[in-house]
Amino acid sequence: MRIDFQTHPSRYRHWRLSCSGPVAELVMDVDPTASLFPGCELKLNSYDLGVDIELADAVQRLRFEHPEVRAVVLRSGKPGVFCAGANIRMLGRASHGHKVNFCKFTNETRLAIEEASAESRQPWLAAVSGAAAGGGYELALACAHILLIDDRRSSVALPEVPLLGVLPATGGLTRLTDKRRVRRDRADLFCCTEEGARGARALDWRLVDEIVPPSRWDAAVAARAQALAADSDRPEHARGIVLAPLERRFTDDAVQYSTVEVALDRTGRRATITLRGPEALPTDLAGIHAEGCAYWPLRAARELDDAILHLRSNEPALGLWVLRTEGDPAAVLAADALLEAHAGDWLVREIRLLWKRVLKRLDVTSRSLVALIEPGSCFAGTLAELAFAADRAIMFAGPAPGGNHAPARLALSPLNFGPYPMGNGLTRLATRFLGEPDSVGRAHGAIGAALDAATADELGLVTAAIDAIDWDDELRVMLEERASFSPDALSAMEANLRFAGPETMETRIFGRLSAWQNWVFQRPGAVGEAGALHRYGSGVKPIFDPERV
Repeated sequence: MRIDFQTHPSRYRHWRLSCSGPVAELVMDVDPTASLFPGCELKLNSYDLGVDIELADAVQRLRFEHPEVRAVVLRSGKPGVFCAGANIRMLGRASHGHKVNFCKFTNETRLAIEEASAESRQPWLAAVSGAAAGGGYELALACAHILLIDDRRSSVALPEVPLLGVLPATGGLTRLTDKRRVRRDRADLFCCTEEGARGARALDWRLVDEIVPPSRWDAAVAARAQALAADSDRPEHARGIVLAPLERRFTDDAVQYSTVEVALDRTGRRATITLRGPEALPTDLAGIHAEGCAYWPLRAARELDDAILHLRSNEPALGLWVLRTEGDPAAVLAADALLEAHAGDWLVREIRLLWKRVLKRLDVTSRSLVALIEPGSCFAGTLAELAFAADRAIMFAGPAPGGNHAPARLALSPLNFGPYPMGNGLTRLATRFLGEPDSVGRAHGAIGAALDAATADELGLVTAAIDAIDWDDELRVMLEERASFSPDALSAMEANLRFAGPETMETRIFGRLSAWQNWVFQRPGAVGEAGALHRYGSGVKPIFDPERV
């Protein structure tokens, strides 16, 4: 079954989205019969990947299609429960790879909610009525503000350790300590208590921001949403743009979009992703708004994002991704200049933030990334970030024999020096040059220049510059060697090397929490025949290996 990450509110099975002036309401009302896993019932607002795909779509549409929305209220459509978290039957039946990809996508979606609150100035408010357990509480934790109804029944909990023998997989542990500043001993007690915390204790331990009696619940939610909206800078009367369905064509050995093409080489266990630069661009801000989702930077970002997600979930054996571009570097720099000149516009802000998210998704993808900077390529500005995200960037030196293209060039723009930080809070160039900060300054001095292979190599912007005589042989050996290594060892090595420098809440979520959860998901205490995920709900206690590893 091919998992499709594209959807539309008209096809939602699990969410209801409504907008009324400055406040939108997103209601979680999961259809228990609509799981991606046949025969798996999504009870009590529990979720699987399909539920989260719709949530990610709603987050994106609220940012692009509804600039007038200045606050989002997240609430449950089911009485007595906010969200029971990830569906346990699904976790028990899913392959290890699916579980890991599910957790990764869910983490990315929660981070997108936090970015919407902090950078799109569209803060999210979690109105928790009923039990918010596990991933349900993690969903609330991603919001800018949490209200809990104080009705002696509603609670927040992270019961994965005592109940399931696994960890909260969507940043719950990290957000308790790093975001909400919950005391370590209290966090330990909270995470080992199945029933979680209610009322005054939840407030006192900073697990929620407010508790409200039932008599004032609706009024308090509305008042808090209006207060959050009043503090936003989003334009009240602007018109959003419609995110039209992507143009895609799937064949046995390729996926084709309007600006992106993915060639699938299953024998070589690699995918080649080629992104085409712009052919025509508007000249002003009005033109950007008129083009809407057809505007090249937005269209290319959406298509690349979909390609990344498709390859992650549907082509797990293609462990090597070759990144290519085609087009005029000057046209890409012109697109960047527009994004820089109009950075204060709400739509331009969203386009830049989308590119930031797409590039971050590439950073945390467990695939080897090799960028090929060839004659006819356009690794410039925003697209140069693909080369800096790659584990290796190889540049063709000199003209290609018999070719019609000019020699390969690499170019930088101001967007390479701030707007697209990695999860560690640094730009890819700052991360690349962590031990040689002067190199960042030298690269900054080359903004706008068409850098040939020798200059790019001298500046440290590429891994190697190879001439026509050696290009084919060296490239073949490098790609074949990479594909021959242990995929497990490569995933671990790449994840370590890509994130040099400071730790942040985001790097801890992906590096520390995800790595441990990945390990726990393979242990018999969780997924063995006598493990907690298989015996959950059976009345039979799980069996845990007593030896600590």
